[in-house]
Amino acid sequence: MTAPGRVGVIADSTLQGHLLSSAVKGQGYQVVVNTDPEALEKRWLEEGALDLWVVDLSSEDRWQAFLDNLLEDAAAPILFCDGQAPARTDARYPKWERRLVTKLVDYIGKPAVEERLEVIPQRPRQVKIPTPREFETIRPGDRPKRVWVLGASLGGPAAVKLFLDCLPANLPVAFVLAQHIDASFLDTLCGVLGRDNNIDCKIGVDGSALRHGELAIAPVEYAVKFRHDGRIQSTGQAWEGPYAPSIDQVIQHVGEGFGNACGAILFSGMGNDGAIAAPRLAASGCPVWAQSADTCAVSSQPDSTRETGCVSYSGSPEQLARQLVERLRRELKAEVQKPGA
Repeated sequence: MTAPGRVGVIADSTLQGHLLSSAVKGQGYQVVVNTDPEALEKRWLEEGALDLWVVDLSSEDRWQAFLDNLLEDAAAPILFCDGQAPARTDARYPKWERRLVTKLVDYIGKPAVEERLEVIPQRPRQVKIPTPREFETIRPGDRPKRVWVLGASLGGPAAVKLFLDCLPANLPVAFVLAQHIDASFLDTLCGVLGRDNNIDCKIGVDGSALRHGELAIAPVEYAVKFRHDGRIQSTGQAWEGPYAPSIDQVIQHVGEGFGNACGAILFSGMGNDGAIAAPRLAASGCPVWAQSADTCAVSSQPDSTRETGCVSYSGSPEQLARQLVERLRRELKAEVQKPGA
């Protein structure tokens, strides 16, 4: 597709129409019409008017004649929803939205979004966080005791770059970046993110290892998991869901590999990837943070996770960097003060 898919929404409930429309828009598609059955104009049924109908009718018996006419007259394919959408604050909503977007991608493909890495500016750091003295004993090659997942989609590279640029040297944490991107751009992304800062960036291929002060970018073409010793292993399977790498899976697999010694930050992006696994991570006692909506290029991804109630801190990339450094400093200080340490 050369432009975001043009979608029409038909619902016999104003609330359901709003929920469907918001979910579709949040994935980067265009909603060109949102109507109830009685108000549908025939011009929208013509060839070329749109790419897909999404239909949610609470009483199919009432609308049987309308459905018969729709199936006969609509030029675009029709996607019938399997049950009404739960409220956005409902714990079931992320999975409902994930099922919807998977079907949208199956019908009309992914929306055409372009992440222009070449326009991320080269600029001196405006925020320079000094290295806390507690970090001075950390060696870059140490097996990581802490691993944080950075999840991002559209607008994410610029936000993650700004976050990394603020961080000091000798950082006692390893990062895993799950960025929705075409596999052909991974090397370029790696070069951009590691430019002019204290973080070493690499592609987290099968057999590589997580290290303090490094960022491993999750591969696109196959899913990976993480061993307790920091080694990255291919699962031998593709990532689940419509986008790769799956932020939910990366969060899940880092949690399985490192227990409560991990955390997650959701940056700018479309959709709701991360909103399923992040609440489980938070329930295990690990921090989940998100980029503030007003600083995102697109905020639907961090907003979706925020709406689950699991996000304990929101801020700009610079504020997130300060918050992380201070948290790590306190953790290291507490470890030194433990009896027998």
